[in-house]
Amino acid sequence: QVQLVESGGGLVQAGGSLRLSCAASGRTFSTYVMGWFRQAPGKEREFVAAIGGRGARTYYADSVKGRFTVSRDNAKNTVYLQMNSLKPEDTAVYYCAGDTYVRSNAYYTPSEYDSWGQGTQVTVSS
Repeated sequence: QVQLVESGGGLVQAGGSLRLSCAASGRTFSTYVMGWFRQAPGKEREFVAAIGGRGARTYYADSVKGRFTVSRDNAKNTVYLQMNSLKPEDTAVYYCAGDTYVRSNAYYTPSEYDSWGQGTQVTVSS
C-alpha cells in the first residue's frame, strides 16, 4: 500500500476553481492507478476521475467531464484534480485512492483501490 495525503480543499463560490493535490509516499508511485472519489453527506462515495500510472489514460464521471481534469507528476509522487466551473452539487469530501492494479472496466469502483487518503472538504456556495 501507499500512504496518501490530500490537500487543497476549501470554500469557493459557484463558478470558481480549486485544485486538489494528493501526495503519495513510496518509490513505486508510477505503478499506481490513481482515482478521485467524493462523498456528500448522506450519499454513497462516488467516482470522480482516475488516471493510469503513466498518465496516458484518464477517466471521468459524466457529471464532471469537461470541468475537471486529473493529472499526475510521478517525479513528485503527486496526483492532481483541477476543478473548474464548480457547482454547489460538487460539495463533498474528496478522497484520492490508489492501487497497482485496477481492472479497466472497474476504475470507478471504490473497492478496486486499497490505499485511501483521509479526504479534503470542498464546499461550493451558491
